[in-house]
Amino acid sequence: MSELLKCTSLTKNYGHIAALKNVDLVVEGGKIIGLLGPNGSGKTTLIKLINGLLVPDGGEITILGNKPGVESKQSVAYLPDNDYLNPSMTALATAELFADFYPDFSIEAAKKMFGELGIDQNAKLKTLSKGNREKVCLILTMSRKAKLYVLDEPIAGVDPATRDYIISTILQNYNKEASVIISTHIISDIESALDEVIFLKGGEIVLHKSVDEIRNENNKSVDELFREVFKW
Repeated sequence: MSELLKCTSLTKNYGHIAALKNVDLVVEGGKIIGLLGPNGSGKTTLIKLINGLLVPDGGEITILGNKPGVESKQSVAYLPDNDYLNPSMTALATAELFADFYPDFSIEAAKKMFGELGIDQNAKLKTLSKGNREKVCLILTMSRKAKLYVLDEPIAGVDPATRDYIISTILQNYNKEASVIISTHIISDIESALDEVIFLKGGEIVLHKSVDEIRNENNKSVDELFREVFKW
């Protein structure tokens, strides 16, 4: 598989606090990867570094051989954990705006997902429920044929039935040559979709293995191992 993301001795500090400490990581294509860890473990910092929203204090990060920047943004589809869309625009107008920015964006895919997830594409975003606005954000991300999808808490704050729809949407619509990195606290609901997991603890990677390896070596589910590793 092709090497999509590479971190070498990646370090990020906030003052005297080390958010990431000499992280070494390689992500190849064709994987769905859970980025797991408690609050303060460094997940959001890593995601922001991947997307060029932060600059490393040490080490290096590359996406398809390029440092995060204008070129890498054409390969990375990012779903942040906050609602960032213009509430006065309709869902369809927002999708058309994304199509102007990203050559790999598919209006047809967006319309199809609007229908499947029960979104009125002609409704202004401010009239939609919080859950439906989150669905719109996800649809916009998954309508791209990106090389790397980075999803920050895509199933937080929604009901279990909606989580199932969201997970199904991710699985059915991502570019199969790409990889998906999903940061989440709700492991049990998404575990069946994962190929690999990364455990972050105190800014360090303490585990990066396939789900099958975890089950075979530990006789535990990912959720069970997570609770063991991060118990207080």
